[in-house]
Amino acid sequence: MEIAPHWAALGLATLAGLSIPLGASLAVVRFNVFPEWLGSELRHGVVAFGAGALLAAVALVLLPEGSARLSALPALGWFLAGGIGFALIDRAVAASGGKLAQFLAMMMDYLPEAMALGALITGNLETALLVALLIALQNLPEGFNAMREMSEASGKRPPLWLFFLMVPLGPLAACIGLLLPATYDPVIGAVMMLASGGIIYLMFQDIAPEVPLENTMLPPLGAILGFSVGLAGHLLI
Repeated sequence: MEIAPHWAALGLATLAGLSIPLGASLAVVRFNVFPEWLGSELRHGVVAFGAGALLAAVALVLLPEGSARLSALPALGWFLAGGIGFALIDRAVAASGGKLAQFLAMMMDYLPEAMALGALITGNLETALLVALLIALQNLPEGFNAMREMSEASGKRPPLWLFFLMVPLGPLAACIGLLLPATYDPVIGAVMMLASGGIIYLMFQDIAPEVPLENTMLPPLGAILGFSVGLAGHLLI
């Protein structure tokens, strides 16, 4: 029996989004179970993997899909606006004593990619399945890193239900990508370019500086592994 595109989009985006609270739950396990030395190795490794996955999302999904929907100057303008806008947001959050770089980057990755998933699903279900898998693999370390970052910044662990609240936003974004007529393609492109600029800023300002760990080369290799996961999905598509 053939599945209607809107049900397929809802289902795939929901399954991809569930890896956000799963990753956050693994961060809770890390805090409570692993010894300090192993916890430190794990933290740096997962941050690096998540950074590689984010870079793959920008390079292989968001920038190509976004720029294909816009002419050159608007695409560049929205990209720069994303970087500048999230620089201002990051500074405002830091001034208030918070730290949300990982959380913001996770949402800027998840929502535009879910929108792209909805736009792709009517043309090729197999491609949409691969995109959903890629989103899920990215969301897992990003949920882990966001939980860790918010816990360390505030001194207390945020509730897991906050991460579960993020899950329905993916299906909503997928439905927008599915239902918007072709005349709205520039709007989808602008969102993707904004997200790309914001992610690149947050990566170099907040995420990448957390990766290095003395006397080990594993964290940078984790970034290579994270990017390779995104590259594998892109090549398969």
